Amino acid sequence: MDPGRPPPPLARLLAGQPALERQLPALEKAAASAAPLLLVGEAGTGRTALARALHASSPRAAGPLVELDPGSIPASLFESELFGYRPGAFTGALQATPGRVERAAGGSLLLDHVEELPLAVQPKLLRLVAEGAYAPLGGRERRSDVRFLSIAAEDLPERMRRGAFREDLFYRLEVLAFRVPPLRERPGDLPGLIDRLLADLGERFGRPAPALSGRAREWMLRHPWPGNLRQLKNTLERALVLAEPGGAGGAGEPAVLDPEPPAGADRPPRRLEEAEAEEIRRALAYTRGHQSEAARLLGISRKALWAKRKRLGIP
Repeated sequence: MDPGRPPPPLARLLAGQPALERQLPALEKAAASAAPLLLVGEAGTGRTALARALHASSPRAAGPLVELDPGSIPASLFESELFGYRPGAFTGALQATPGRVERAAGGSLLLDHVEELPLAVQPKLLRLVAEGAYAPLGGRERRSDVRFLSIAAEDLPERMRRGAFREDLFYRLEVLAFRVPPLRERPGDLPGLIDRLLADLGERFGRPAPALSGRAREWMLRHPWPGNLRQLKNTLERALVLAEPGGAGGAGEPAVLDPEPPAGADRPPRRLEEAEAEEIRRALAYTRGHQSEAARLLGISRKALWAKRKRLGIP
């Protein structure tokens, strides 16, 4: 790559994240392909940003990227939103209205939270993905020219087992599939992520890039971040908004952020046996030694409570 040119969107997005950078060659090949692509992972892991970067790195980058979240649209309206409609298709349909598929022509259609797709629409989407054909409500069949990018939760296989998502549609959408791991599985990415987010915040707020106090950096590198990248971003942004202008260095100097850790983040977790024993003692104290009531509060049987007390040595 020419060192004088900015890096492509994918490389820029994944820079400083070793766990994701290892997937860069495969992701670049996926971006260059026209095949449907599925990104799976927990909420807040950056799946949407990655999907947008894949489009921006693809041969369709000059075309539109149209996004659609099935969970944000009532099931009764989803088909018309996806495929569009023609005049007279239903009461109130006075003029032709293009759907997301038509608006995405020449570009990519991004289906976010694809696991929320209404079951009744899935066969029509399957045909669209498989054959490139669809019909607006009240209109004639037409061809599509879109590349499909989908984002799904990790419980999508479980939804298929329950019959809430069609297996044949899943296999069409996951021709190319990537899992975006949560932050707790890639602690080595945290230092680079934190530094990049601090630089982005400085740019967004028109200030010098803020810094972190040593105490804050220490707990942030240990924290599991159950809310993933979204929680990390929010923590840093909130700390910057609440910081004094210029931090301790005066106006024009970088702010030094010192966010407070979430409850429990500044101490190592206890052994499970210790936590279990403490809750059992609390239940027994609260019920003044009443076994059945303590078991009910703990959500276990009286026999299970007795067995746990014996195992943990609780009189």
